[in-house]
Amino acid sequence: MPAPREAAEPRRLLVLAICCMSLLIVSLDITALNVALPSLQEDLDADVSGLQWTLDIYTVVLASFLMLAGSTADRIGRRRVFRTGLALFTAGSVLCALAPGLGWLIVFRAAQAVGGSMLNPVAVSIISATFRDPKELARALGAWSAVVGLSMAAGPVLGGALVHTFGWRAIFWLNLPVGLAALVLTARYVPESRAPHPRRTDPVGQLLVIVLLGSVTFGIIEGGAAGWSSPELLVCLGIGALALGGLLWYEPRREEPLIELRFFRSVPFSGAFGIAVAAFAGLGGFLFLNTLYLQHDRDLDALNAGLYLLPMAGATLVVAPLSGFLLGRWGPRLPLVLGGVALTASGLLLTRLEAGTPLPHLFSAYAAFGVGFALVNAPITNAALTGMPRSRSGVAAGIASTARQVGSALGVAVTGTVLAAGSRTAGWWVLTGCGALVLLLGAVSTGKWAAGTAHRATD
Repeated sequence: MPAPREAAEPRRLLVLAICCMSLLIVSLDITALNVALPSLQEDLDADVSGLQWTLDIYTVVLASFLMLAGSTADRIGRRRVFRTGLALFTAGSVLCALAPGLGWLIVFRAAQAVGGSMLNPVAVSIISATFRDPKELARALGAWSAVVGLSMAAGPVLGGALVHTFGWRAIFWLNLPVGLAALVLTARYVPESRAPHPRRTDPVGQLLVIVLLGSVTFGIIEGGAAGWSSPELLVCLGIGALALGGLLWYEPRREEPLIELRFFRSVPFSGAFGIAVAAFAGLGGFLFLNTLYLQHDRDLDALNAGLYLLPMAGATLVVAPLSGFLLGRWGPRLPLVLGGVALTASGLLLTRLEAGTPLPHLFSAYAAFGVGFALVNAPITNAALTGMPRSRSGVAAGIASTARQVGSALGVAVTGTVLAAGSRTAGWWVLTGCGALVLLLGAVSTGKWAAGTAHRATD
């Protein structure tokens, strides 16, 4: 079935709002849960490795199935897959709220992630099919990115209030009413769409992606704690390298691969992938390290820790719509370069944190991070879709969303591992490096030459 004819303006805005609801519950879950980590650690007797797995099992499973979800939505229907994802995510959230122990929580987080994998990339594909004018699509993606800012503004404070009043389980119960409302509205208002030429599944490619992401993450979390030259880490990285080699050999030989490697011949697309990994590694590490810093080093409770993160969250909320405006008016280079500068500056400020660091210094670092992250999020999605055929929008969006989750998993894994080794300062330097990488890739992957490679990659 081809994409539906362009809907009237109120209907299109309603579709955008419904898609944003899916992003809201996923983003709220991440930001609110970070604030709850110390409470969860005490209640379930978890160590740093257990906290890492509580966050990373979600992102690893999510990343493993995002591309499958995107291609499946292109094939059998985007609304159908979106509704299935909402149902699974909501049910998984209820199971997490009822988890009797850390092991069960990690298992249920994985189940929740299977549903989450069907939400964001499919929602982006629905938005792409609904807003067909490039400038309107850029503005829609700016609104989409603003929801990330909203979740960051509301998540830490809401999560802190819920943990303070009801305990960490309330964070998962919060997803129930929002998920049910999104399900009802999707069934009523979101039109069905799919690619005109359905794609077949790629089980070998899917298995190789799972092995690659799982082995690397496991190696960093479990092996890294024993030392960066430990046998566990080296074996896991070796398995990951073999899986990557298998993907590079196998996927180009399939007529309809899970991963469209030819997309990576597009410099904007490859740049967007790298920027997404770097920016979201910075976000994952930022939230993980600062939650523990605020509640352990500064001895704050969950509610006040959430309030301390408001400068970052508020800056993201305010600047995210500006990013969409800059993107639609001047293209991706300006927001990406400015975002990279802000993220790098934030990392440098964070390297000087101590338990008694004055609040103006702390809040300046947080605000700079929020500005930088808000500026880069919309251009990532836009660059991933630039020059790509609309029939492959689900696959392209799935790859871009995978990069985000891979980055989040790596950020938590690496910063958590260096923290367990006794060096939080090294974690701040990791965030600084992420910002510098965003700046470099943002400058290189934009411009006329880069745009030309995007058109050649899809010929």
